[in-house]
Amino acid sequence: MSSKRSLRLRVSNTMSDEAQITDVRGPHQFDEAALEAYLHGHLPGFRPPIEVRQFEGGQSNPTFLIETADRRMVMRKKPPGELLPSAHQVDREHRVMKALAETDVPVPEMLVSCEDRSVIGTEFFVMEMVPGRVIEDTLLPNLSPQDRGALYYDFVEVLARLHRVDYEGVGLGEGYGRPGNYFARQISRWSKQYRASMTEDIPEMDSLMDWLPANIPDDDLTTIVHGDYSIRNCIVHATEPRVAAVLDWELSTLGHPNGDLAYCRLMYYGDLGEDELVRSGIPTQRDLLGRYFEVSGRPPVDDWTFYMAYTFFRLAAIVQGVVKRGLDGNASSEQYLAHKPGIRRNAAKAWAMVQSR
Repeated sequence: MSSKRSLRLRVSNTMSDEAQITDVRGPHQFDEAALEAYLHGHLPGFRPPIEVRQFEGGQSNPTFLIETADRRMVMRKKPPGELLPSAHQVDREHRVMKALAETDVPVPEMLVSCEDRSVIGTEFFVMEMVPGRVIEDTLLPNLSPQDRGALYYDFVEVLARLHRVDYEGVGLGEGYGRPGNYFARQISRWSKQYRASMTEDIPEMDSLMDWLPANIPDDDLTTIVHGDYSIRNCIVHATEPRVAAVLDWELSTLGHPNGDLAYCRLMYYGDLGEDELVRSGIPTQRDLLGRYFEVSGRPPVDDWTFYMAYTFFRLAAIVQGVVKRGLDGNASSEQYLAHKPGIRRNAAKAWAMVQSR
């Protein structure tokens, strides 16, 4: 069989778009009675008892469903064990979603945040659960061709609206991020984290860590950036092709919007060619980018080589961290080893882009 899987094959092997929930897995168990007591004392209208289960998926911060007789909530916490510096910033997730509550960027309602590690062992926050679909496959196999196009246009419009938010006006200026030099700081950060979590030598990563800092574009625009903007990190409305809430803001900061825009285009660089994506109802890259620039009010970008190479390099570094946490026994999901080939594959794609420029 060809390495390029048809969309028809993907549909036949894909289950419904429902979040997978398990019992709380061993490494992530915590004192549920202590959490219940904390919520009782800090969350107005809270009615114990609670039932706690864990969401499958998500490779960074463990995520839990908290249910009472009349309410469904979601808790995000840091994982256990020794963590890489500047990783797993649940406080950052809480801060940015709370700040965006009054904007036109859809986010869940924030309920409570706790930085006291003595309560359940790590920092955590709790938010209202947004009903809808969790779609892990960015090709949207369970949607009609018409809905695929509509959802992706809405998805990129939400990103454009995020990049138009006045970050100082919503309280995300001081202490949230530093304006300017975004790519230089990000390349330095992910290079350090990659080296700290290395499990094998990958020459392309070494080459990229030399090339990227020397080829950063002059444009130094600053906006709020999500840092991990993907359909997988959104709640899709239960019946309509639109984004009901954007999740997973751990990597958000002040930075250059082209980082987000390059990341959300990764599906165009997968096994399926753009022609097959378009036949399935997904917009062309040109049309998707056109909608983004129309809504954002920014001028189009002519050369994407740096931005896409940076994106694949960064993804390789992130996956390396996932694998290392799994090998150390504190991954948020049991699927970590399945991601290991992606490290070398993403590094090779990035370096090939640089060499063919």
